[in-house]
Amino acid sequence: MAADAEGPTPMDFLPDSHTFVLYSLACVLLFVTPGPDMSLWLAKTISGGRRGGTAAMLGTQVGCVCHTVFAAIGLSALLAASATAFAAMKIIGALYLLWLAFSAIRSGSALNVKAEAKPPGSFRSTFLLGLGVNITNPKVVLFFLTFLPQFVQANDPHAAQKLFFLGLYFVAINLPLAFVLILGAEKVVAWLKARPRVLRGIDFTFAGVFGLFAFKILTTQAR
Repeated sequence: MAADAEGPTPMDFLPDSHTFVLYSLACVLLFVTPGPDMSLWLAKTISGGRRGGTAAMLGTQVGCVCHTVFAAIGLSALLAASATAFAAMKIIGALYLLWLAFSAIRSGSALNVKAEAKPPGSFRSTFLLGLGVNITNPKVVLFFLTFLPQFVQANDPHAAQKLFFLGLYFVAINLPLAFVLILGAEKVVAWLKARPRVLRGIDFTFAGVFGLFAFKILTTQAR
């Protein structure tokens, strides 16, 4: 009997290998592109040690899990209501990726690490700070709503499971990379600040890759 005639399988939430590789590349590229979350981790590590940096990082990652749940529930409801509306969201997302690519070239990386004069807070307070910074950032909300659908087909019967998986996989990639970054925070900050061309190289790489993603999505949807 054919596999699809036996009903759903435990691994239906996994995307195909091509999509998985593209998504993994996008996640790593997103991680190495400095932003508010990374700046917070590095600042808290420098002012409060690795414990402070870890607390802030874990807070932002829990925020990402919350965004994953909210986005997956909302996008799944949208897909259930209308595959056309879901496809429209993919087009909006592609345009947003183009805007991010343009902004990366125009404005550059947002690495803003400042030493704090005040004593470091507790693990709990720093964790909550990281959670608050992430979960209240409207750009993160918009990003999850527009980024995750790019890797799920509108007619996929397992879209909801894949949206959850992709969001949690994003966090799973971030965690080990972030721990490595925190371990070498002072050296990383000094190295990056001494090499602005490296940051610009990251910006152009980000813009190029996400521009290609957006172009591919838009041309696919137009067919």
